[in-house]
Amino acid sequence: MTTTPANDPPVSAWTTAPIVLRSTKAETPGVFTAEFEFKCEQDAARFASRPGQFNMLYCPGYGESAISLSRVCENSQRLVHTIRSVGDVTNRLARLKIGEIIGLRGPFGNGWPDFPDDLQHLIVVGGGIGLAPLRPVIEQFLASHMATRELTVLVGARSCEHLLFAGEYQSWRDSGATVIATVDRSAPEWKGEVGVVPALIDRLNIRDPAETQLFACGPEIMMSYSATAALDRDIPRDNIWFSMERHMNCAIGHCGRCQFGSHFICTSGPVFRYNDVQQLLTIHGL
Repeated sequence: MTTTPANDPPVSAWTTAPIVLRSTKAETPGVFTAEFEFKCEQDAARFASRPGQFNMLYCPGYGESAISLSRVCENSQRLVHTIRSVGDVTNRLARLKIGEIIGLRGPFGNGWPDFPDDLQHLIVVGGGIGLAPLRPVIEQFLASHMATRELTVLVGARSCEHLLFAGEYQSWRDSGATVIATVDRSAPEWKGEVGVVPALIDRLNIRDPAETQLFACGPEIMMSYSATAALDRDIPRDNIWFSMERHMNCAIGHCGRCQFGSHFICTSGPVFRYNDVQQLLTIHGL
């Protein structure tokens, strides 16, 4: 199984499409979801995205920022991005008013792999805002695969107020998924798990490890320990996938800002098979 190939739109990678902000929603402290719409109807097909890919959002006078899709709306002009305000561009995105227009380049990178025919159990591991690029996978799986396959969603955050998309967990459970959330620090109102996400993998009922896949996105240390926990449960290395984060500036492998060993995250990733990055993750400061 391979990752979904990068989109090859009939436009230059430098072509910018105008998009209009239609709604915003506060998610967790410093994190919000913005829903945009293509200003030109024909751009919806030309700039179509796949789960796991990212777009470059451009704010005139501020620059661009690479943001993953947090919902993939097929046959729709809508684009959904969940954004953390951490710099000039993302802070400007947070200040956008409904109806304002910005630019978009993309989509870029490899998406999450397609579900293989023999898949029996998908384990999704999201840490912090890392759950954002995994939400399209969850929604896609629930829409088409729950009748015969199992989905487990493991979510981790510093505290309960930082659990991303917490209001959606029950609807995922109602659709047949197992959803377990854990936090680093408890609070009087928190009744769930306390601890690190990889520890949850140790307690899962994995009936057929060879036909189980694990998708993870979040802090690298969390993903590394999640992979170790999965290997301890006999899930094959080839069945473990990471979405990596690095500062992506050009999105076409030209500037070198996102170099990770021999890879450029923007072109070789952001989704990698664990085997491809396992050794690199052991190098301190890389």
